[in-house]
Amino acid sequence: MKKIRIVVVDDSAFSRRSITRMLEGLDYVEVVGYAVNGEDGIQKVIALKPDLVTLDLEMPKMDGFTLLRILTARFSLPVIVISALSGADKVFRALELGAFDFVAKPSSSASVDLLSIKEDLQNKVLQVLALKPYGQVRSIAGVSRQERGDTCQVPAGRTWGGKHNSIDIVAIGSSTGGPPALQQVFSAFQQQYPFAIVVSQHMPPGFTKAFAERLNRSSLFDVKEAEDGDLVLPGRILITPGGRNMTFDVCGGHVSACIIAPSESDRYVPSIDVMLQSCAAIYRKRAMAVILTGMGNDGSKGVLSIKEHGGCVIAESEETAIVYGMPREAIATGVVDRCVPLDRVASEIILLAGFHDSNDGRP
Repeated sequence: MKKIRIVVVDDSAFSRRSITRMLEGLDYVEVVGYAVNGEDGIQKVIALKPDLVTLDLEMPKMDGFTLLRILTARFSLPVIVISALSGADKVFRALELGAFDFVAKPSSSASVDLLSIKEDLQNKVLQVLALKPYGQVRSIAGVSRQERGDTCQVPAGRTWGGKHNSIDIVAIGSSTGGPPALQQVFSAFQQQYPFAIVVSQHMPPGFTKAFAERLNRSSLFDVKEAEDGDLVLPGRILITPGGRNMTFDVCGGHVSACIIAPSESDRYVPSIDVMLQSCAAIYRKRAMAVILTGMGNDGSKGVLSIKEHGGCVIAESEETAIVYGMPREAIATGVVDRCVPLDRVASEIILLAGFHDSNDGRP
């Protein structure tokens, strides 16, 4: 296996050494250099031609955001941001600018605390191996539907549709590449529709509140980080808190969110499967599942449950998914009803829910 060549960009000598040791613990990784600020980072990228860059956002001279724009636009390089929890909103800005993913740096600089990110960092570097040439995904997303054909195939004859307002809840699962994908989907809704949306995005504790607040600023739906007992209401989007799972309960004719600790068997957290299975049991045929970009197979059991109870399923197609693992595993179940690029997800949700999308151009 060809080794992934990495440049580490961080103004802290301690962080650079620690990150380098974590990365070099992987057989398929070679740290070819480091940089102490953005200007140094550009020079090292030109000279060393890495496959991946890890990036601290707050640095002297040229900051991480400026460097990120250059790396993604000029060099089409995947970038993993390593940032402290206190900079949560900056992390999501970085993801919108094109960062591949982020790793939450502990607030303490003690070596034992910094080493706590080792597994997460290594797993996200591993995901780079699954990438098609970086930048290809983003360029495709800007191509009109008339200029391309859908690359995703679903079982022949599979269709789903219903009467007006046939869906009460849309349950969305996403992982790597999910934050900007979710923002694109939610900002595409031109009005509040009479269905609720619930989301499980793989994310560590402490980041989802800032994420929900950021989504709320660009969506006509009301977006919030879910709290135990929150009502699941039309026009509302509930985001599962990082590090927890979300299920649902019915009391007095109303559905409310239950925020619970993950079980030892939950490989991915927040668990998409747990959320979808709970949705299916309550909403049955009035539930829709949507699987967006991400590594692994979380959601594949959940979409089976949604379909077994009469609901419908959408998956993001390979042409726009940053990492195609989760959508591919969902499609492999044979129950996906629609497979579409990211820029069509919102319109497909609207159409399958029984509404006409005036921007879609289809009857």
